[in-house]
Amino acid sequence: MSSVYTVGQINTYIKNMFNEDFLLKNVSIKGEVSNCKYHTKGHIYFTIKDDIGSMSAVMFVTNRSGLNFKLSDGMQIVVKGSITVYERDGKYQMYAKEITLDGEGDLYKRYEQLKNELEEMGMFSPVYKQAIPKFIKKLGVVTASTGAAIQDIINITKRRNPYVEIILYPALVQGEAAAESVVNGIHALESFGVDVMIVGRGGGSIEDLWAFNERIVAEAVFACKVPIISAVGHETDYTIIDFVSDLRAPTPSAAAELAVYDLRYILDMISGYKKALDIAIFDRLEDKKFKLLSIETKLKYLNPITQVKVKKQKIIEYRYRLNKNIQSIFLRDKHRLAVLAQKLHGASPLTKLESGYAYIEDNDKKAIKSIDMIDVGESFNIYLKDGMLKANVLDKKRSNNVN
Repeated sequence: MSSVYTVGQINTYIKNMFNEDFLLKNVSIKGEVSNCKYHTKGHIYFTIKDDIGSMSAVMFVTNRSGLNFKLSDGMQIVVKGSITVYERDGKYQMYAKEITLDGEGDLYKRYEQLKNELEEMGMFSPVYKQAIPKFIKKLGVVTASTGAAIQDIINITKRRNPYVEIILYPALVQGEAAAESVVNGIHALESFGVDVMIVGRGGGSIEDLWAFNERIVAEAVFACKVPIISAVGHETDYTIIDFVSDLRAPTPSAAAELAVYDLRYILDMISGYKKALDIAIFDRLEDKKFKLLSIETKLKYLNPITQVKVKKQKIIEYRYRLNKNIQSIFLRDKHRLAVLAQKLHGASPLTKLESGYAYIEDNDKKAIKSIDMIDVGESFNIYLKDGMLKANVLDKKRSNNVN
């Protein structure tokens, strides 16, 4: 029985055969770049092809120091390096050490020529760019009915605003009839009355995306009265309609985000307004409630019954104070009267008379205060405490101690 080998052993054997071949260790290959991709770590993965065949190639970041231009699809280049087998997949590929330009590919030349021509015509001017409406009801999409592009657009649109109606025109996006199909889709959705339109497809080689580099597609995009967002390929892919369209999105997913406003922001905004309104209403009600209580209190105070009670209470208070003041005045005047009565009693002639004194007056009722006021022989009246005596002056004698 013949020997049986593992897949890995065979791949290693074939790799050794490639490595031992003198030509494959240092070979230069001429061809056109396709499917060019830059890895996040700096490596460049691409395909080099001609009319007969194609070959996978890679340039690692350690060999990029001599590369003084950005490698892109459609370029005609000369790649110098080695060809060996990648054991894991059992596929051979070119490991590039140097890359030089060898003229531009036919498609790239056509691309640059049309781009320059349309730019000179002013079709790229911002003057002609239409604003993308913020809130839309109908979203038109011109792309293939199958594939990741339409699914991404549907998923993102439904997530952002499930009320937006998506109208798909299932266009051909690759091949000879693709450009005309895309143009028909633009015209159809414009007639249908969509609010905004996404025109594009997923990534691919320059050949795969070529329909979006055709003049008729660029002219249809420029003439469309509906705002168009182009979304062709990946972020690094640029086609003619990216410059003509009203807005370019790096991917179909990004186009959906640009076309459809996120309803969640509106709902959050409404929720915020509702909270602010609730607080404002609560504050207003509290303010009105406080004022109502103040008015109610004031009304109770101004109520006639309340006023009568208040006035009655004041009358009672005034009456009490009046009585108290009268009593105070009465007691004060009573005391004062007693003092005056005492003084009056002390100064009363009767009091003097009761003490043994007498009051003398002449016949004309004038008090006799001096012996000079009456002569000997004249009569006079003497008043005592219990009566009056009638007398005559028999003699007068002046007192020695009278000044």
